[in-house]
Amino acid sequence: MKKNIYAGYACSATQHVLVITLVVFVLFGISFAENNLKTNTDFNLLKDRLVKDGFAVETIDKVYGNTSISFEIKGVSLFFVHSESRLNYDQFLSGKSIAKAAKYMKEHASDLEKAQILYGVDKTIVTAITLVETRLGTYLGKRLVINTLSTMAALSESGKRERLWKSLPDDRRMKREKFNTKADKKSAWAYEELKALLKFAAREGIDPVSIKGSYAGAMGISQFMPSNALNLAKDGNQDGKVNLFTHADAIHSIANYLKHYGWEPSVNRQKAHKILYEYNHSNYYVDTLLKISDRLKD
Repeated sequence: MKKNIYAGYACSATQHVLVITLVVFVLFGISFAENNLKTNTDFNLLKDRLVKDGFAVETIDKVYGNTSISFEIKGVSLFFVHSESRLNYDQFLSGKSIAKAAKYMKEHASDLEKAQILYGVDKTIVTAITLVETRLGTYLGKRLVINTLSTMAALSESGKRERLWKSLPDDRRMKREKFNTKADKKSAWAYEELKALLKFAAREGIDPVSIKGSYAGAMGISQFMPSNALNLAKDGNQDGKVNLFTHADAIHSIANYLKHYGWEPSVNRQKAHKILYEYNHSNYYVDTLLKISDRLKD
């Protein structure tokens, strides 16, 4: 019988392949487990709170089991060093910006007119808000809202708060006592907004992990916080859903928001200022809106 001189080599090669495959599988499994562990442990206490507040375990596990969920240090740190005075609202008063706003009014004339009739809110004011908030719907933010709100909500935990504190730039870091006070306030606020986000997403049949917005958690063309989306957003195009990433729904939602806070066709400038302040607590912001409105009327 002729001896197969390659048999031993073949067996050895097969064994090597099996060993390499096993090592790769083990390493991949460890990596996968580490990623899952990171995702799960970041918000374990937060998940428990949500379940205690009535959300189904299965729902919360599914949401926070998504690999896109993470502790958003970079975005939330911006929230804590944000300074209103650093924002240049004058850019929205340039001839180019006003021309774009006027064009927007023509393109969305039907929805703006309907909203003005239905809610009594001047279409130039709605347009002004859309211009300043999202540059007429062209700049909506790229951060996952659920990551932003979950991270801020988790600041009630000392360990998470310390991680954020250490991430803040030295030249813009507030005093520790002030930081803690703000973290207490914002974590409580963010938790309520997080619950509103989950309720809004469930009501509208949206994956909450898919919703992107600003570093502060505002979303859509109207830059509504989730609680406002849940309570004041409107289905402007009558398609049976509220989608703040569509112009019709955003326009009607902005108008309804202002009406909710007291806007009426005969509103004077002083009261208009007070109502618009509810949209963004900045006098600089409100003054800019009113100036844009004036120019759009010219």
